[in-house]
Amino acid sequence: MPFAILILLQNEGVLPAFLLIFLLFFIGVVLLVIAAKTIKIVPQATVMLVERLGRFSRVAASGLNILIPFLDKPRAVFWTNTRGGVTSIDLREQYLDLPPQPVITRDNVTIHVDSVVYWQITDPVKAVYEMNDLVGGIVQLTITGMRAVMGDMDLDHTLSQRDQINGKLRLILDEATDKWGVKVTRVDVKNIDPPEDVRVTMEKQMTAERNRRALVLQAEGERQAAITRAEGEKQAAVTRSEGEKQSNILQAEGLAQARLRQAEAEAQAITQVAQAMQEHGNPAQYLITTRYIESLRDMTKSNNAKVIFMPVETSTMLSAVGTIKEMFAESGVKSPPDDPNKPPPRQLR
Repeated sequence: MPFAILILLQNEGVLPAFLLIFLLFFIGVVLLVIAAKTIKIVPQATVMLVERLGRFSRVAASGLNILIPFLDKPRAVFWTNTRGGVTSIDLREQYLDLPPQPVITRDNVTIHVDSVVYWQITDPVKAVYEMNDLVGGIVQLTITGMRAVMGDMDLDHTLSQRDQINGKLRLILDEATDKWGVKVTRVDVKNIDPPEDVRVTMEKQMTAERNRRALVLQAEGERQAAITRAEGEKQAAVTRSEGEKQSNILQAEGLAQARLRQAEAEAQAITQVAQAMQEHGNPAQYLITTRYIESLRDMTKSNNAKVIFMPVETSTMLSAVGTIKEMFAESGVKSPPDDPNKPPPRQLR
């Protein structure tokens, strides 16, 4: 409509040609500005806060959004490490890579720690209106929380308990940023750099500890080997004793069986001899004479030179002499005294 009015005025000669061109250009620029302020396209996974006359009105979701020109205005944010005046708020999970920060442990050792914080905006309205600089606040909160957590730990614990440090930092950040509409999903401590002299001392301590463990393991192995050898020797001794015991038992049983068999054989032989000599002689006299001959044969094999052979009749004569002596003793007759001038009897060889 405005363009048609300007063309009619120019045809009637009221407006010159250059003025018509200027007015057309101005009107086109104004229309472009109004269209830019009216039509807003929000990318996926982002939102935009719309203010009407300086007051929060609504949250513009992803896609095409129509604003009232000169009344509705997107809210721009000015956060650390972000481009100034950005109106789109990213709802995806983001991370902050913090540079190394000096931290003093409980045993007064200054270490440099760098970490990574993963966070996500869950409420864009709180993220914009509850905190002036959301990213800067998260950075400063991470640094102070790290110093508080590691300040209560020794150097050895800070190097060996990273999972515990990560868990404590995440809890601290998550509780503090909850009112900002932010969810801290993860905190990772990347590097912990102690001073050079402390690092050299720790390497020496680690070497000494490894040597100590090696010696302990070697001593434990030798002890187990000695115990195993002793148990083996014990088992061997028990086995040998059991073997000797069984051998002695078997040997004794064998001797007993042999003696029983021999006694049975002798008994059978005596019985047969007695039956054979029952009519022609005295079996007892026969057995005594046989044993006497065997004894004389054994005595002749002896190495002793002083051996006296006494016939079996001599023993009968000596027993008779002993009987006569007992008879004199009972009758009261004394035997004649020995003559002191009588020479001693000669020994028989």
